[in-house]
Amino acid sequence: MTQHFPTGDQRPSPVPDPFAHVEYRALDELDPHDTERRPSTYWDVERSCRGPEPLPDWVVTDRGAIDVELGILKTGKEADVSLVRRESTDGSGKQVTMAAKRYRDDHHRTFHRAEVYTATRRVRKSRDARAVKRGSEYGRSVAAGMWVRSEWAALCRYWEAGVPVPYPVQVDGSEILMEFVGTDGQAAPRLAQSRPGRELLESYFEQLRWAMITLAREGVAHGDLSPYNVLADGERIVVIDLPQVVDVVANPRGKEFLLRDCENVCAWFTSRGLEVDAQELFGELVGFVY
Repeated sequence: MTQHFPTGDQRPSPVPDPFAHVEYRALDELDPHDTERRPSTYWDVERSCRGPEPLPDWVVTDRGAIDVELGILKTGKEADVSLVRRESTDGSGKQVTMAAKRYRDDHHRTFHRAEVYTATRRVRKSRDARAVKRGSEYGRSVAAGMWVRSEWAALCRYWEAGVPVPYPVQVDGSEILMEFVGTDGQAAPRLAQSRPGRELLESYFEQLRWAMITLAREGVAHGDLSPYNVLADGERIVVIDLPQVVDVVANPRGKEFLLRDCENVCAWFTSRGLEVDAQELFGELVGFVY
């Protein structure tokens, strides 16, 4: 199947090298004395701002729980990810380390070409829509909030659909608390950093293919999928960074984003010696969308 594109700069831009913008730190590199303790807000936020059911058994729901700030794990183009440990105070001794993704306001974000992702999104209030269009300070804050809500909704919806994404615990303002993906306090590496053997490589591809199929059945594409936003957590893969999820049908360039996802994924697996075809994968996914 051949996909034709208009001439000129019409196709989504290539994925930039995230190493220019991202820094990861291991848990054992974080300063144990550089902590901040605050009450958990899990029961303070609205029900729609708490994660879907059934809750994983590791989620701490103690009403008196304390959140302990452990430091920044990753810095990115539009958000930073910190580590937060939620500790029960009910005597159970239960605690869990979570990832806290905190979006910057539009003054401090460097995410470009956002309009091609948000072509089908609508702002409910006409005042907000006008402010976003004008690019006023209030409008920029509204636009930034749209990205937070978009990722939260995507995590909830696609976790329930069976896509391997981090479990979303809660959203509060510009912060999303979610499952920390890793083992024994060590963050899982990105797929691009992994060196799996042949059998695991094949398993990773099948897992990612089924993740893309599940998204296609929902009528969407990740929109920015690459080996840099897929985590290799032991024998499983986890897809991250979903604020730009694209409606393949409603977005005028939805198919282009879907094809780019296929090309990015297949290029990496091909470079590791696995014979996979981006056009074949693209054709398969399109069949699930329509």
